[in-house]
Amino acid sequence: MTSQPKLAAGEDAPRAGDLGDRPGRALAELLAGNRRFVDGRPLHGHDVSAAATVASGDQQPHAVVVGCIDSRVPLEAIFDQTFGSMCVVRSGAHVLDQAVVGSVEFAVAALKVPLVVVLGHERCGAVTSTVQALRSGQRPGGALGYLVDQITPAVEEVGADDPRAVALATRRHVGRTVATLREQQLLAAAGNHGDLAVVGAIYDLATGVVTLLP
Repeated sequence: MTSQPKLAAGEDAPRAGDLGDRPGRALAELLAGNRRFVDGRPLHGHDVSAAATVASGDQQPHAVVVGCIDSRVPLEAIFDQTFGSMCVVRSGAHVLDQAVVGSVEFAVAALKVPLVVVLGHERCGAVTSTVQALRSGQRPGGALGYLVDQITPAVEEVGADDPRAVALATRRHVGRTVATLREQQLLAAAGNHGDLAVVGAIYDLATGVVTLLP
């Protein structure tokens, strides 16, 4: 995973209008859905009739969200999206591997999705485990060690001994994941043509609010 330059002080998060027509409209829809979710007035209850409505047609999702496996972060719910409206790819702390990147590329190439959102969340267990591993000097074995290895650069950038290490590293890890996806050849080409935007965001477990990151 490549390094992500540090963000300039006061740098603004992206706005829907800054991303181009289709990516901007897709982001605006997700953020509007999150506002409905936070306000307790969702439009979509995931009724089986909604599934039947889109079952026979082609997929036309407007976004793909790359998120964590955390059970407290149900992605369709927090963005108030119904069947067929977005693709979801999940791994521990949204760590990338070939399967995850390939899934995102499929959504962009085959389904013409104009927006990729990398969504981290507060109090992420995988980031916490990485901070603890670096502080103790004990790397977990097996495939869990792969997750820790992929999150480690973000923790090292903010400092494992910082009392705010988990929160800061979570945001840094989102930024690094966004940068890595933007560098993938297929995604970079779509971005250069204005057909795709890749953005990062953080979900607050307590409030339900999704906040875009710079």
